[in-house]
Amino acid sequence: QFTPDLLPADVTGMTVFDQAKVEFRFQPGPIFANLVLADEINRATPKAQAALLECMDEYTVTVDGVTRPLPLPFFVIATENPIEYHGTYPLPEAQLDRFLLRLELGYPAGEVEIDMLTAQQREHPIDSVQPVVDGPEVLALGDRVRATPVSEVVKDYIVRLTSLSRDHRLVSLGASPRGSLGLMRVAQCWALMHGLPAPREDEVKAVAEAVLSHRLILSPEARAAGLDSRAVVRRLLSEVEVKVA
Repeated sequence: QFTPDLLPADVTGMTVFDQAKVEFRFQPGPIFANLVLADEINRATPKAQAALLECMDEYTVTVDGVTRPLPLPFFVIATENPIEYHGTYPLPEAQLDRFLLRLELGYPAGEVEIDMLTAQQREHPIDSVQPVVDGPEVLALGDRVRATPVSEVVKDYIVRLTSLSRDHRLVSLGASPRGSLGLMRVAQCWALMHGLPAPREDEVKAVAEAVLSHRLILSPEARAAGLDSRAVVRRLLSEVEVKVA
């Protein structure tokens, strides 16, 4: 749980003195896990948020000059409080760029909410959750995603899309090369999930909002027009030509 009084050491861990052994030892923080849930990440101060930068980019943690590897596979899932702005700290662009996707869940559909009530009527389903995959299997799936071929035509489409975001009147700060790489990787994953031999432009379009929307800083013109980042991504998609071989 991220809170305003959270310190970087509360995330990464710290060096402590072991009185029994009369020596210093490293006490790992909660970041040393395969799946880290940063709940309400925007309630923590920028200094605490920054503790995730190295972890998410290098898969390592450096404390007191010593760099330690994180366990693989390693994922960070963060939630934000979208309603309350008092006492929250928006994530900086550098950290937002390290998140592969951003999903906006909103309210569930009526039938889904009824299912939720039924599932929790007597006990919480999380108490009976069982693992369906282990670490090596997740790493193997990642290898399969990376092995999915991507044509030069699709790569060109991705680069033209992200390049347009860097030079568009509705965008003050466009997608970085991380955005291009994220588009390709998620399109590969989407194709694999749907039994396709390789991603096409349609797969890139299907994932573009989730991959790019949090990476764009909108211009005053876009804000004055009442556009959000997802609407701007849709505008970019409509302006990038799909080349037919």
